[in-house]
Amino acid sequence: MTAAADRTTLTLDDGTALVLIDLQQGILALPTTRPAEEILANAVALAGAFRAQKLPVVLVRVAWSPDGGDLPTTDVDRPGPATAPPAAFSEIPAELAALGDVVVTKRHWGAFTGTELDLQLRRRGVHRIVLAGISTSVGVESTARTAWEHSYSLVFAEDATADMDAASHAHSFAKIFPRIGKVSTTAEVVAALGARDRRSG
Repeated sequence: MTAAADRTTLTLDDGTALVLIDLQQGILALPTTRPAEEILANAVALAGAFRAQKLPVVLVRVAWSPDGGDLPTTDVDRPGPATAPPAAFSEIPAELAALGDVVVTKRHWGAFTGTELDLQLRRRGVHRIVLAGISTSVGVESTARTAWEHSYSLVFAEDATADMDAASHAHSFAKIFPRIGKVSTTAEVVAALGARDRRSG
């Protein structure tokens, strides 16, 4: 079956949540391969469609304590920040956030490590995640791999996702994501959510 054929069969039930990775002021300011305005606009459309269906919207952000005591300390060739960024770095844009959303703060690449994300999803009966955000090969892919290992079904909104490196983005979507979920678009996800109304009507 082709990828195009797979997309025509996308269905989203009551056990579906939207999880957006690191769509915060400091990350959106980075030089991504897709314009930040486009990513944010698609994320806002996804979040609005989920809220209209009364399905969970989870906004994941990365932040560290002001003293930097919880920054990663592993010995690597390309270390992360040596000091914690200012609080504004982790602010979620006003046009994306809404009352009732679940906000999860992480301190690693993936959104499951050291957070309550799994608990928040399971207690809401979630078994399928629509995933998007920045960056594709780091926060999004790390979260996706753990979600798959936790037996969540995954849908990736490609046009609401971006990386700082085009090759890394392409590798995730061509080689990794099709093996652990379904690759889709904002419009296709919104259409699948709308189809729930037609099935129940």
